[in-house]
Amino acid sequence: MTWMRWRPAIEHALYRPDGGFYRRPEGPAGHFRTSVHASPRFAAAVTRLLAGVDAALGRPARLHFVDLGAGRGELTLAVRSLLPDALRDRVVLHAVDLADRPAGLPADVAWSAEPPAGAEGLLFANEWLDNVPLDLAEPDADGVPRYVEVAPDGTERPGAPLDGADARWAARWWPDGERIELGGPRDAAWAAAVGGLARGLAVAADYAHTRGTRPPFGTLTGFRNGRECAPVPDGSCDLTAHVALDAAAVPGHPALLTTQREALRALGVSGARPPLALAATDPAAYLRALAGAGEAAELTDPAGLGAFHWLVQPVRMPVPDDLAALPGWQTLPS
Repeated sequence: MTWMRWRPAIEHALYRPDGGFYRRPEGPAGHFRTSVHASPRFAAAVTRLLAGVDAALGRPARLHFVDLGAGRGELTLAVRSLLPDALRDRVVLHAVDLADRPAGLPADVAWSAEPPAGAEGLLFANEWLDNVPLDLAEPDADGVPRYVEVAPDGTERPGAPLDGADARWAARWWPDGERIELGGPRDAAWAAAVGGLARGLAVAADYAHTRGTRPPFGTLTGFRNGRECAPVPDGSCDLTAHVALDAAAVPGHPALLTTQREALRALGVSGARPPLALAATDPAAYLRALAGAGEAAELTDPAGLGAFHWLVQPVRMPVPDDLAALPGWQTLPS
């Protein structure tokens, strides 16, 4: 039986060229539903945010929209269809994913495995960081955190004590718990993405927790065919763990950690029911508005998608007007 730490096991299971889960033809949408799939109102909110970034940047000649962890390009294509005339001729659409470029993707959408360097605009990472591979640790009988090793069938055993960098990360960001998800690789991945922006706004939207609410037994799980399953690193299922998003915030830049509910409401997504009087004057419009309110309510449900966290970081630009009034903005020390 081959044993390895969880990080290389996840990397192999999800991204290997010859059968990794994310290389499969059906893509992520064949196994789970994200905010992008739940409603076009999510893409409309992202498009509104892109317009706000454009205004805050002084309307540059080229405005990038970078979709990080693009899946099969669903969010990029939705934003493309919603671009207002004032943006359409200036926007550079760039989808980023390790999977191969999808067949039939329009020629004006760039596709790469890494974010473009020197972009100006909006970098949006929807449910990307939760799939960045990471190691797991558990304390032994003496309280010493040790890496968890895993076999292809999901069987686990304790490994070596944590090295210096992971031990320091755990002590700072996850000091308690029977199972620790070591987020250093995710912090580094986010820092690289933010550092690649010349100017712009970086947003990570994900399942997340903060230092005061770390789950004591971790969150690593699998998804297959729309159902949660045991996390087995054999390529048959998605492998995902919630993100320590407070740890990921890049020092030296302003940062906001908020819920998806609050962010989307600031961007005009409301689950309020339309006025009943509309049903009498225009029944068809009332039904459309009612359906839209239902979709918006799902996106902002505090017990569902609305409980996602957004990490928002401007890079050499003012905060866009729509998000400026949200509480919690701070500048992290370098």
